[in-house]
Amino acid sequence: MLKQICISLVGLLLVVGCGGSGGDSVQDAPPSNNKALAVYNQAYQEKYNADSINQILSDAKDAYVLVDALEDDIGPFVEQIKAKKNQVGGYISAGTGENYRDDFASLEPYLTPTAWPEWPDEFFVSETTTGILPLMKKRIDSLASWGVDWIEFDNMDWLDENTRVQYGLTATEEEAKAYITALCDYTHAKGMKCMAKNTVDGFTIFDGVLYESFHAEKNWWDNEGTKSFLNAGKLVIINHYNETDCDGVYAEYKTFYKSENISFICEDRNLKKYKHYNQEK
Repeated sequence: MLKQICISLVGLLLVVGCGGSGGDSVQDAPPSNNKALAVYNQAYQEKYNADSINQILSDAKDAYVLVDALEDDIGPFVEQIKAKKNQVGGYISAGTGENYRDDFASLEPYLTPTAWPEWPDEFFVSETTTGILPLMKKRIDSLASWGVDWIEFDNMDWLDENTRVQYGLTATEEEAKAYITALCDYTHAKGMKCMAKNTVDGFTIFDGVLYESFHAEKNWWDNEGTKSFLNAGKLVIINHYNETDCDGVYAEYKTFYKSENISFICEDRNLKKYKHYNQEK
C-alpha cells in the first residue's frame, strides 16, 4: 500500500503459527546484518507525513531506506540515496493489486473483483498459479534496474481461510506461500535481498522482516520467529506508529527481545513526523 499501513493484517495472517520455521528455497541467503540500522520510510505512514526524498537525501546515512519507486518516480534517486552507504528497499504489494498502478489492467484477471474495504483502491490476489507471477517479476525487474538492494513484500500474509471464503479467492494457502517464496527466489537470483512484512512464519529464506507496530497493539506478531531472525543476524525492523513515548517503546522492544539489534523507526505524535534511531553522528 502506498503511504498506508495495513492495520487489519493482524486478523488476516496467511500462514500464522509459532516458530517461524520452514521455507521452500533450495538455499537460504546469508545473514543480512548484525547491527541495528537507522530506518527511513518514504512508503508507509499512518497519521503524519512519511519521510520525504529531500529529507532522506539530506539525513540518511548507513540506513535502511524504504521507497515506493514504482509509483512516485523515486527510481532516479536510488543511486543518490545509496551514495551515503544506505541500503534501499523497493516496495511492492505481493498480496494485492492497486488500481493506481500502471500494471493494474494486466493484474486484474488474477484479482478478486471486490475491493478491500480497508483500502478501497486495492484488490486481493485470488489466483497465484497461472499468470500473476511473471507480472510481479516485472516489478522486481524494474526495481532491480534502478539498483535497489532489497524488495519489501507488503501484504504477503493476505490469504487465510476466512479471506478465501469472504472474497471467493481461488488460491490455497499453500499456493500463496509457494508464490511468495518464488518471488523471493527470483529476487535473490537478481542479486537483491528479500524483506518480509509482518510475518516470517514459513519464510526463512527471507533476509529480514519489517513489522508494523501500534500504540495499543505492540508485539502482536510471532515472537519466536522474530527471535529466530535476530539470532540468524538478519535485519529486524519495527515501524511503530502514532506514539507519544517513542523512546520508551524502543526500550521495551529491546528489553523483550534481549537485543540491541532491533532497528526502530517511530511516528512521533509530539514531533508529528518519524523519529529516527541509530543514526551516525
